[in-house]
Amino acid sequence: MSIDAAALRGNWNYPTSVKFGCGRIVELAKLCKALGMKRPLLVTDPGLAGLPMIKETIARNEAEGLPTGLFSQVQGNPTAKNVEDGVKAFKAGGHDGVIAFGGGSALDAAKAVALMVGQTRPIFDFEDIGDWYTRVDPKGMAPVVAVPTTSGTGSEVGRASVITDEVNHVKKIIFHPNMMPAIVIDDPELTVGLPPHITAAVGMDALSHNLEAFCAPGFHPLADGVALEGMRLIKEWLPAAVKDGKNLAARSFMMAASSMGATAFQKGLGGMHAISHPLGALYNTHHGLTNAVVMPYVLEFNRKAIDEKLTGLARYLNLPNPSFQAVQKWVLDLRTEIGIPHTLREIKVDDKQIDKVAEMAAVDPSAGGNPIKVGVGELRQIFVAALDGKLAA
Repeated sequence: MSIDAAALRGNWNYPTSVKFGCGRIVELAKLCKALGMKRPLLVTDPGLAGLPMIKETIARNEAEGLPTGLFSQVQGNPTAKNVEDGVKAFKAGGHDGVIAFGGGSALDAAKAVALMVGQTRPIFDFEDIGDWYTRVDPKGMAPVVAVPTTSGTGSEVGRASVITDEVNHVKKIIFHPNMMPAIVIDDPELTVGLPPHITAAVGMDALSHNLEAFCAPGFHPLADGVALEGMRLIKEWLPAAVKDGKNLAARSFMMAASSMGATAFQKGLGGMHAISHPLGALYNTHHGLTNAVVMPYVLEFNRKAIDEKLTGLARYLNLPNPSFQAVQKWVLDLRTEIGIPHTLREIKVDDKQIDKVAEMAAVDPSAGGNPIKVGVGELRQIFVAALDGKLAA
């Protein structure tokens, strides 16, 4: 099917203001000014900081009368120290807004910096526990324009950041309703340079968000509908994006599917993320790749609870012989096609911390959304299966 990527353009207000389309990065300065910014701080990661797209973006802002600072001390799994350093840079440069520019790690760090610039309490006082978000002084938060350069986390439309507590080696979710960026620029051209293996990993992250949200218990037909279409787009376009990174139609649909996953998972996540978060904290694994590896093992564990839902999903995806097994086969075949490893050992996770991983997973906020109630024992079982590559016949 031939699709003109130039036609995939729109202005959406769902769930925040989104400017979608190739080339729309040129609108950045205008949109920052619309939020009252006069001297924003662009927060990104070290890998992107040296690329032409960052230099060109800052130069374009300067030319349009918007002097822009740069902070790039953000690691793959951002830490509280990264956020603290970003806050220092924000204050030292006299900045008044944040441009969150990059993949999920950069976006999460940037949103946390914007949260923390006007707070007096430490960041982990705002962890997503109970009503802890009410501790935030909303007046101290800086406005954010988000510019994603990957199609996976969907952090650009999220109200939270995942930040690693380096002291306790735990990933924690920092939440406040106002952490959602005020404006998003979804420009698929910015994802063209992603190498195939990263395109695959982040694409599977988008799938994990849509799939876990769809499987999560509870009544939320809006999220279910968004998740269904997100998965259809991933089925149709992720292999194409991995095969040809310059396919702008594929890049566009994957960028949309990524935002859709993060919109849908307000319904909940589950065991994939509950296990992935501690592995990222303990082994520094790539989040999307980890979700991709554990995906079929979590599906197998949840089979009894999600059989009917996945049969419906199989029909929507037009899979042969619609059933749970049809979806599982599609997931396994997709992983093979785009180069996702089958076991956690292949991404350098060992069996030395099995009990610790299970204990951390059990208290991860994502665990509560799993279709079957999980505790330490159940998550240990899934983790061991993913380590050894054991799937039921």
